[in-house]
Amino acid sequence: MVITSLADGVMSGVESVASGLSTALFDRPIRLGVTGLARSGKTVFITSLVANLMDRGRMLQLSAAREGRIEAAFLQPQPDDTVPRFDYENHLAALIGPSPHWPESTRAVSELRLSLKVRPSGLLAGLQGPRTLHLDIVDYPGEWLLDLALLDKSYAEWSADVLSRIAGRPQAQEFLTEKSKAASAGSHDEPQAQALAAAFTGYLSAARAAGFYDCTPGRFLLPGDLQGSPVLTFAPLPLEASPPRGSLWREMERRYEAYKSKVVKPFFRDHFARIDRQVVLVDALSAIHSGPQAVEDLRHAMTDILSAFKPGRNHFLTRLLGGKRVEKILFAATKADHLHHAQHPQMTAIIEALTREAQDRARFAGADTAALAMASLRTTTEEMRPHNGSELPCVRGTLLETGKQAAFYPGALPQDPAQLLTPARQGAERWLEGDYQAMAFAPAPLTLKHGSGPPHIRLDRAAEFLIGDAL
Repeated sequence: MVITSLADGVMSGVESVASGLSTALFDRPIRLGVTGLARSGKTVFITSLVANLMDRGRMLQLSAAREGRIEAAFLQPQPDDTVPRFDYENHLAALIGPSPHWPESTRAVSELRLSLKVRPSGLLAGLQGPRTLHLDIVDYPGEWLLDLALLDKSYAEWSADVLSRIAGRPQAQEFLTEKSKAASAGSHDEPQAQALAAAFTGYLSAARAAGFYDCTPGRFLLPGDLQGSPVLTFAPLPLEASPPRGSLWREMERRYEAYKSKVVKPFFRDHFARIDRQVVLVDALSAIHSGPQAVEDLRHAMTDILSAFKPGRNHFLTRLLGGKRVEKILFAATKADHLHHAQHPQMTAIIEALTREAQDRARFAGADTAALAMASLRTTTEEMRPHNGSELPCVRGTLLETGKQAAFYPGALPQDPAQLLTPARQGAERWLEGDYQAMAFAPAPLTLKHGSGPPHIRLDRAAEFLIGDAL
């Protein structure tokens, strides 16, 4: 009996060690960061991705789903107790309920853990049991990601950069007028500082609405509980010769540095620096509709976003020693359902060209990158309509503003992306070949088959790139 008890204890200990080792080596979580600039569809992407990983009937391009190796998927409490949970259930109800509507957009960091029970593949598949992959999805505003570029800029450099870019924008005229009244070298006056910050915040809101993407600092647009604090009460000012201590310029500089140390750095340390895989959602169609300046601004934003990452491969030793690098980065042009599928290759080529510089830098550092056109939730159907003796490839959907059904032709995207990017780089004010339209569609009423998630376009390809190797 004693020997048997000792043997049972030894076996139990061995099993516990083996279980712990297996969890450490094979059940490690993958942190997937999801970001994008305004109106890019982050909330819808996460909701549809989780729904389609739980009911995988539409995920044929995800190898593990196609091969039937995903045995189960279920939601668990996220590991970070201080981070709000992504409100998956209510967002899904908004999209597929009896009165479908778009859920509220991302305004802060949130997180969701989806655990997948997966059978291994390959020669040793029969010798191993199912393993668990924990997918921790971290949702955060793209405006906060652009703020990371501020860490490498002084207040003088940031001010000079901002003022040079906004000089000709009509949205900035009120702020520029307010700035011209201020004496940078004069003594700090708090009402004047608040007026400058309010005018600058008004410019950022107007610029974002007009389709510009360089709207930093991002917390000015999403202040949360920092509303009205000194850390959000500054604005760019031109550098004058040796501004004295106590001057308005020096106070603005102090608040800018406080913003970096108390707002930007904690976000980087607590959330961004821990990400393994990243998807950057891009509303390229809206930028094209807004004109060449918005397209060029978007290209710069994509480069700035990539500069915030530490791309590379997370080898075992790197993880063990605590170093983290983003292994995979996907740039996804959203709202592909706003175009007939005949134009999807052009849309993919445009997003490839827009992110070329960013992708080259990431690949050089060892990360895998990709770009594609996709729709997290398909809201339209396709049809051909006669027009002046030819057939136009159109999409039909429910208009968001009126609730009426309409067929829509946005214009033909060029086969060569340079026809868009070259005028944008050269500072053109409008497209020479014609205008491109953008239409807002509401979610369509859905009747989902058992085992199938919401309809999408290439969401399964996005999942295969981001997590297929881990499955």
